[in-house]
This record gives sequence, structure tokens and C-alpha cells, in this order.
Amino acid sequence: MTWAQHHQESERASAEAHLARRSGDLSSAKSLFDRAAEAELKAIALLDPASKPRTYGITAVSAAALLYKSERVAEAEIFAHSILSRADLPEFATDQLKELLQTIWNEQVQASAGVRFVPGQVTVSVDGGEVVRGGAPLDLIVERVQTIQSLFYRTAEFLKKLPLRRHGPATKPIQELCRPWLFQSVPGSYQFTVAIQGPAQGDMFKADEPEPRLVASTFMTILEGAATDPENALQNVVPDTEYRSTFLKLARNLAPTGRSFSQLEIRSSQGSGPVVLTQDSRKAMTRSIRQQAPVAVAGNQIEPTILRGVLRAVHLEKDWLELNVEDKLLHISGVGETLDDVIGPLVNHAVIVQAIADAKGAYVFRDIELDDGATDV
Repeated sequence: MTWAQHHQESERASAEAHLARRSGDLSSAKSLFDRAAEAELKAIALLDPASKPRTYGITAVSAAALLYKSERVAEAEIFAHSILSRADLPEFATDQLKELLQTIWNEQVQASAGVRFVPGQVTVSVDGGEVVRGGAPLDLIVERVQTIQSLFYRTAEFLKKLPLRRHGPATKPIQELCRPWLFQSVPGSYQFTVAIQGPAQGDMFKADEPEPRLVASTFMTILEGAATDPENALQNVVPDTEYRSTFLKLARNLAPTGRSFSQLEIRSSQGSGPVVLTQDSRKAMTRSIRQQAPVAVAGNQIEPTILRGVLRAVHLEKDWLELNVEDKLLHISGVGETLDDVIGPLVNHAVIVQAIADAKGAYVFRDIELDDGATDV
């Protein structure tokens, strides 16, 4: 058989493995990943790295990742080291193999710490703008970490079929079900890894609680739908309108506006491909959010107004926010459906508010997002 035949066999088995895992058939998934890894190892043995360096790098990364996904972790580590010893390895393959090794080392540290983590830790990387290799503005990273934590908790609540939480933090049982941890990752733009703590060894799941592994995989599926097709794909995953709107707004908070950074990528160690958030995906999410936003203004209306200013105060229970626009404080009502973890991180930041003025000139809220001076509204 040729390289192409072995590689195609590996791709087929890998695709079937991902489908099996999504359906909860973990035993079949492991067997299929194992078959895919064997096929990819046969494929790379037929390549000349000097004449086809890119193909060799792609195949090497694939083989190492498949060994890892088939739970042959020690083999994956040894194989990655052997490939990294090559001086002619393409840079992209070097970076991805180092990232896989960091994932393996993180899991080894996690195991030695006596804390259980579920498979499927995710690596988040931001790139462009003010971000440099291995470094980024602290506020940019802290805000994204907080949003990712909110997304995990919201995903658990959605899977548990809880009513949409409008105020306050997630309950303690939800936090204990899928508590995110932050781990370092290898430098490459700026990266960090999030792992989900599982229950202690021997603990049993309650009948109405989703397994943390399902929370992690659904988190990725929701982000993929929000990033690629907020109108259709996300609706298939999250049919509930209120939850879908919440996930869209949180995903948009992750996405770049263009100046501070230009791209955010999230990759799961168990996934088939990364989720990439760009300015274009942010604009698509914004369009979807505004199309869904209810309009309830009495009397004559004017066209929606875009207001830029600094968010100074929010009172969700009393249904208003205050926006400082050119040293003038504007009172905007109708924000009661907005959620704490969507709007909270925006306080004291420059924002864009879409509102509608009623017949008396009072503003009624429709949407709010971060403004770093680069957003095309």
C-alpha cells in the first residue's frame, strides 16, 4: 500500500472514532483511534522527510495525536520526541508536537497531584495585535479565562436542563461538577490550557447530572456552532432560545474585535479540529444576536442607535445601565434579560450599545459588546 492509501485509511478510522465518542461509545472510539494510529504509522514509514517535509510533518503530528487519543500515551510521548530530534522538521510540526507533549506532561502532573481531570482538556491561543510570543496584556487574558469558565458552567446547566440562570454565580454542585483548572502551555503567540476537574475516585454521578466528559465535548460543539454557523448549527445543538442567545453572547465576548488581538483558537486534546474565532465570526454572531433581540418600545420608534462610551453602572434587577458618552451619563432601560456573566466583565470598559429611542427620546437597550476601537458595527 502507498502513503496515500494508509493515510486515507487513518482518516476514515479517525472520523469514525470521533463519531463513536460523540455518541458515548468510548470503547469503540478507542479501538478506532488505535486502528487510525497504526495506519498513520505505516504511512509515515513510507515518506522521505527530506523530499516531502510538509507532508512528513503533517503525518507525524497526526500519528502522535492518534496514539494519544487511543490512550497509548507513553508511545505518543516517545514518538513525538523521536520526530522532534529531526533538524529538518517544519516549524508548524515542531510547535504542534511540543504542544502535545505539554498536554501529556500536564496530565502527568495532574495525576500526581491526586486530582482527577476528565479527558478533553482544551488549549486556548490568542494571536495578533498586542499579543507577542508567550505574552499578552493581562486584562485581555483574564477576561477570556473568566468567559471560558462561564461557558463551562452554562454548558453544565444546559445539559442538566436547569432553568436559565439570570443572576449570581453558578451553584456549588455545578461548580463541583465541572470545575475548570488553568495550566501553562508551550509558548506560541500566547497560550494556556484549561482542564476540567472530575469527581473524586469512586464518586458516583447522580442520575440527573451530566458526566464532566460530556460537558467538555459539548462545550467545544457549542463554540464550533457559534463560530461557524450561529443561525443553524448552533440551533441544532442548543434548541432552547434563551440558552442559545446566552452561548452566542459569551462566545462573542471571546472573539477578537481586531486591535488587541486578531484571532482566538481553541483546540481540544480529544477533538478533530480547532475552533477559530475571528473578527468575521464575531460580526456574524453580532448579527444573529441583534436579529433575535426583542423590541418593546411604546409609541413611535426611530432606527436603532449606536452609542459608544464607557459602561459605568448596571442594575439588572431594576432594568437599567448607565453609559458615559463624551462626559454625559446616559440612562438606558430594558436590560433585564441581560445576564451577569455577559455584561459584568464589561463594566468600566469602552463598549458599543445598540439602543432604540422612544418617542420621548429615552433609550431602550437591545445589545452591548466590547469596543476597542476596531469593531465594525
